[in-house]
Amino acid sequence: MNTLRSLLNLRREHSGVTAIEFALIAPVFLLTLMGIWDIGFNMYANTLLQGSLQKAARDSTIEGASTAVLDARVTDMVHHIVPNAALTFSRRAYADYSSVGQSEDFTDLNEDGACNDGEPYEDANGNGAYDTDRGAAGIGGARLAVLYEVSMSYPRIFPMAQLAGQSGTVTINAATVLRNQPYSSIERTLETRSCG
Repeated sequence: MNTLRSLLNLRREHSGVTAIEFALIAPVFLLTLMGIWDIGFNMYANTLLQGSLQKAARDSTIEGASTAVLDARVTDMVHHIVPNAALTFSRRAYADYSSVGQSEDFTDLNEDGACNDGEPYEDANGNGAYDTDRGAAGIGGARLAVLYEVSMSYPRIFPMAQLAGQSGTVTINAATVLRNQPYSSIERTLETRSCG
């Protein structure tokens, strides 16, 4: 009887229930909080990269702009928040905005959709070869449209994201296109060459 009475008293006992409930819920709650912080941090890093890229791109349209100095500014701004981020920069100059990402024009004599040996093409970037991207490396000259791209990689601040199948490294890409100021006149002549 004493045993039965003890079990009935235990059933009515509520002290300690909160601790048990918290122990059951805490891991899920903490993982959810870390996930929210991870997403928030990545969004903030993306916004920071976009803003610093826009500022550097505006500064690079001025004659005499040093790309090394501008890249260092972007890197410094990003490293204030993401100190171990690795950044990669690239710039390509185009005749105008509509040329960005377009291939060089060619005459498709055999109508197969490819620039084959002997088919003429316009060497828009002046490198002596047919390219699927007509942009020239660098910032180019006056009045040219410049595609400025940055890729940033860094390890996640909460590695537990890997438990959810996420990579341990975050990669963010940012790009902008701006036109160089008309600081001088340029003469561009397109050369016609043969594919091959």
